[in-house]
Amino acid sequence: MEQLFWKPWAPSELSSKLRTLDANGMASLLGGRPPGVMTRHRLAVDTPLEIPDLIGVEHRPYLDHTGLQLQRGIGDLMRYAALNQGGDDLANFAGFVPMSHLLAGQKLTPEMFDRYSDEQLYALALYLYSLRPPANPNKADDRSRRGARVFLNQGCAGCHPAPLYTNNKLTPAIGFRIPEEQRRRYNILPVVVGTDPEVTMDTRRGTGYYKVPSLLNIWYRTPLGHSGWVSSLEEWFDADRLSDNYVPSGFAPLDSKGCAVRGHEFGLTLSAEDKAALVAFLRTL
Repeated sequence: MEQLFWKPWAPSELSSKLRTLDANGMASLLGGRPPGVMTRHRLAVDTPLEIPDLIGVEHRPYLDHTGLQLQRGIGDLMRYAALNQGGDDLANFAGFVPMSHLLAGQKLTPEMFDRYSDEQLYALALYLYSLRPPANPNKADDRSRRGARVFLNQGCAGCHPAPLYTNNKLTPAIGFRIPEEQRRRYNILPVVVGTDPEVTMDTRRGTGYYKVPSLLNIWYRTPLGHSGWVSSLEEWFDADRLSDNYVPSGFAPLDSKGCAVRGHEFGLTLSAEDKAALVAFLRTL
């Protein structure tokens, strides 16, 4: 399991523990994940990610929660599929090559790793681009129309403009300084919203950024937050989640008796009526 989660630049007690775990121990460590999240390779073993909704992926210029892969066209999506099929085992992290211990003494080459053919990858990408959302049972009414006004008055459309309800930009994590060359190369919103920085600042999937997510089809997309901390929009707009002793309904760290779900404090000070209206509007998207 070391090749999946090891961080050579920041070894930790938990990372060292991976070397001693058998299959049952690993299953126990990964147990308790709420539906909708998973622990992926290149992450910390105790930090899962929300499983992304692939509907509308053709409109996303950055793939992965951290914007790890540019999507300038269908070829980039094909490449990303191949990388996640095993091609990124050839990556080099400060001298650590994930699969090198299995191929000791051999020169690593792309030919050593199986992947789908270009034709198969193209067909897979076309299929993903063809996906369409289910019919939304949440219809517009007076409350949702009030919520639409709240959405506009609170400035939510600045980051989540129609029709995609995202500006498709990257936002830096706490503690990340944007390099000047990246300001010119990428579409960056230089606003820190305060979400937990671990995934993008302390794992092998890190870039220093998170994508601004789309709010389309959020009515069926739970849990919420990039690690799936909360299970409903009502909980997301509950200011109690900022408390250190808060017990989230979704994912919580290992052996945690309470943890804050920090970040994205927009909307937390609204009245109960405006929050309910805003939630009703978001569920119609």
